[in-house]
Amino acid sequence: MTKKINVAIVGTGFIGPAHLEALRRIPNIEVTALCEVNIELAKEKADLLGIPNAYLFDDMLKQDDIDVVHICTPNFLHYSQSKAALLAGKHVVCEKPLATKIEEAEELVALANEKGLVNAVHFNLRYYPMVRQMKTMRENGELGDIYSIMGSYLQDWLFLKTDYNWRLEPDKSGDSRAIADIGSHLLDLTEYVTGLKVTEVMADFSTVHKTRLKPLKAIETYSGKMLQESDYEEVPIDTEDHATVMLRFDNGNKGSVTVSQVNAGRKNRLNIEIAGSKSNFEWCSEKPNEMWIGKRETANQQLMKDPSLFTQEAAGLISFPGGHNEGFPDTSKQMFKEVYAAVAEGKQPEAPSFPTFADGYRELLICERIIESNKKQAWVKI
Repeated sequence: MTKKINVAIVGTGFIGPAHLEALRRIPNIEVTALCEVNIELAKEKADLLGIPNAYLFDDMLKQDDIDVVHICTPNFLHYSQSKAALLAGKHVVCEKPLATKIEEAEELVALANEKGLVNAVHFNLRYYPMVRQMKTMRENGELGDIYSIMGSYLQDWLFLKTDYNWRLEPDKSGDSRAIADIGSHLLDLTEYVTGLKVTEVMADFSTVHKTRLKPLKAIETYSGKMLQESDYEEVPIDTEDHATVMLRFDNGNKGSVTVSQVNAGRKNRLNIEIAGSKSNFEWCSEKPNEMWIGKRETANQQLMKDPSLFTQEAAGLISFPGGHNEGFPDTSKQMFKEVYAAVAEGKQPEAPSFPTFADGYRELLICERIIESNKKQAWVKI
């Protein structure tokens, strides 16, 4: 990439600044614009983050020098803002979920294909080097036939009745919370690593806190700030704190995933274990530079992140030598390197290496079937 690419970031909650930091680590990409819900907040955040221009969203789209738009807003805005950016001729990187309704996601996939613009959904957890290593080892036959898959994604940031965030409100987040928020990452990673497709789901949700205490004043996600009792109002909660889903795959075998946002002490723990006919792979996001390889007739192995020991494809996601740990912020950088290589070419590749709007549609489809299964308390086909 030799030509400078100008970027606008829409939204400055937890994930917007994470996009910004990753983009600043890639040469010839300049974040020149920031959008927020009102111009005063946009200017405040632009000054804080060192971004030269602050806009309202519609005004930003009129700027001819902006090439790419990163949608980092609450879920209910993803569809309308992604659509408007595509219609304005901008390449789009959207946070997950791509939309809150399956019809909206279908429309975005069709529009992106029609425009030929680069489109990506931020399933960044694919870009841990060890995840790519598991995928390529499976492709090379080192896992064998896949017998079963077990996954979990556990957090505690909504553990207390006083924990609150816009994701608890269906009109902003959608009909699912834990599954749509973190379960989508786990399900995307499962299909990505194994090469299998989920064909049927059987889900069971639970809402631990039937009501929560909503702050009457704004606090930032993950801030841990405490308020007085008079600063809250009690509101009903309809989305799941915890979910367990049984899975059937297109190879005829089974699996299960559990997601929870009320597991004390689990800050952000994705764990996946894939049992195959030759080996067993286990990886945990809280120890991202390690992978356990289980064996029956020989000693088990612990593989540490080291580009000299990795497949060529996985080594391409490593920026530092063995023994130098890489983590969550590096996943976005590695993903954006692939996305912006396409942006430099000016069009979506025929076979993108990065997760696209089509992948966003796929995860939304699975999520909707999981919601349907929970309501029916029955198996539902994808």
